[in-house]
Amino acid sequence: MMDYMKNKDNIYQNRLHKVEDFSFDENVVRVFPDMIERSVPGYSDILKSITILAKKFITQSSNVYDLGCSMGAVTSAILASSIKHDYKILAVDNSQAMVDELKDVFQDKYLSNSLDVIKDDVCNIQVFNASFVILNFTLQFISKEKRNDLINNIYEGLNPGGALIISEKITFDDDLDQCQKEYHLMFKKYNGYSDLEISQKRSALENILIPETTTDHFSRLKASGFGTFHIWHQHFNFVSMIAIK
Repeated sequence: MMDYMKNKDNIYQNRLHKVEDFSFDENVVRVFPDMIERSVPGYSDILKSITILAKKFITQSSNVYDLGCSMGAVTSAILASSIKHDYKILAVDNSQAMVDELKDVFQDKYLSNSLDVIKDDVCNIQVFNASFVILNFTLQFISKEKRNDLINNIYEGLNPGGALIISEKITFDDDLDQCQKEYHLMFKKYNGYSDLEISQKRSALENILIPETTTDHFSRLKASGFGTFHIWHQHFNFVSMIAIK
């Protein structure tokens, strides 16, 4: 796992005249490890557990896709997990700032034939010969009308027995939704975010991060052809799901 120097996330600590839509730009890259640890309940546990699942599902001479890889936490964890197969990771992100940082971190750590870092929209990637695909808090940032096609593409490109991991913020259809939102709010306050920071970031993400219910996710997975899928991790309104072909 990467050992990033954590700069404190202070992007929204001062009142902004106008809160712009959230973007994975240089400012976010600078504080991203701190931001995600303090904002996403259970993030570090999900990361560690993905490496356990990787050892089960990655097969010889197959491809592994880290779609929406950001600064490569999942990619790094898998590469460091001593999997004995020959395989290739394709780490994809559409943020130039994220990709530049990722290439800088990885340049001397791993052989080029075991890792490709690709700057592109994950919806443009043709998945093939895949044993393991990860969408770690990625799908929620993709427009809803593109999500079905992306999951269909992943299903078609997975080898039999291959697995897809989807980690997401979710919503609920009942009173539990407000309850879980309050838990998440408490989590962020516990981690040092002020009411102003929370409010401004919520505004920045309002039209960018669009969560769905687990029913929505499971319906999409079933429609794509997956017969086995379930939640394997939940912390408040954040879950990680696995689907097996």
